[in-house]
Amino acid sequence: MTRHGRLVLTLLLLALPACGEEEPAGEQGGGGLNVFPASYDLTDRTPSRFLVGLTTQRNLSVIGGTVQLRFSYLGAGRAEGEPQFYREATAEFLPVPLSPEPPPGPVAAPVSVGRGVYKVEEFEFDRSGLWEVEVTAELAEGTRSGTGAFEVLADAKVPLPGEPAPPSDNLVVGDEPAEAVDSRAEETGKVPDPELHDTTIADAIEARHPALVVFSTPVYCVSRFCGPITEMVEGLEKRYGDRAEFIHVEIWNNFQQQSINQAAADWLYREGGEELLEPWVFLIGADGVIVERWDNVASEKEIEPLLQDLPKLK
Repeated sequence: MTRHGRLVLTLLLLALPACGEEEPAGEQGGGGLNVFPASYDLTDRTPSRFLVGLTTQRNLSVIGGTVQLRFSYLGAGRAEGEPQFYREATAEFLPVPLSPEPPPGPVAAPVSVGRGVYKVEEFEFDRSGLWEVEVTAELAEGTRSGTGAFEVLADAKVPLPGEPAPPSDNLVVGDEPAEAVDSRAEETGKVPDPELHDTTIADAIEARHPALVVFSTPVYCVSRFCGPITEMVEGLEKRYGDRAEFIHVEIWNNFQQQSINQAAADWLYREGGEELLEPWVFLIGADGVIVERWDNVASEKEIEPLLQDLPKLK
């Protein structure tokens, strides 16, 4: 399976408990964990967040609290002999924005109780290649564990902090069709959050304004995380719109024809990349350099302190 195939499977499985009849919180019996590495662009060039989603054998989500991770190296291009232990880490639950407050946890629960992933902040891998993470969770029903494989790249495919931000001319309110500006305009023909669509990344950089940019497709998002994350960015705009530009870039110009908006391709598609993945959130500084990036699941708790440090725009 390709890297993109693994990630899409990850996100489909993370969303799976929402798609059928919900089971009661907690479950009887043993069984391990389904482990789904959920980071998009891991590289050995720089420390980055490591995200992992967990479900039980009965497809209940594991949410809340912390879990223990054990990382091992498998090989340069494929598994080569026994895994080589690297490091251990503790991962903290990171809820999807606008989801219910998670229990102390970790607990096995239906998606109505909470959704999200577990996160290790600033984890550094010492080499590229195929890796494995073993996750152990102390649930009320007993200790559960499982493993998942993932790839660490030699070179990032998406712009990194410290790199110049691509000066893209993303679509804004008034451009047609409206659903290419924001896929949520598909039904009404009106962009639902014009505050996120009134300027371009290129214009923000030229004006030397910081910008918080979310790349997402709320209607077509495989993980179903895009809508809540876009709404979270809109909420931040209401509080910090005097400190930065807030921009939403819709992924698809035409979903049925699989035509990608050029601004999304500028940032998220790289030569040799198998597929564009989203959602992503980037903070661009007033100097046009990327300050930070957040893949897949981003939260106010991570982003808001950086916005608070920005001076008000003149």
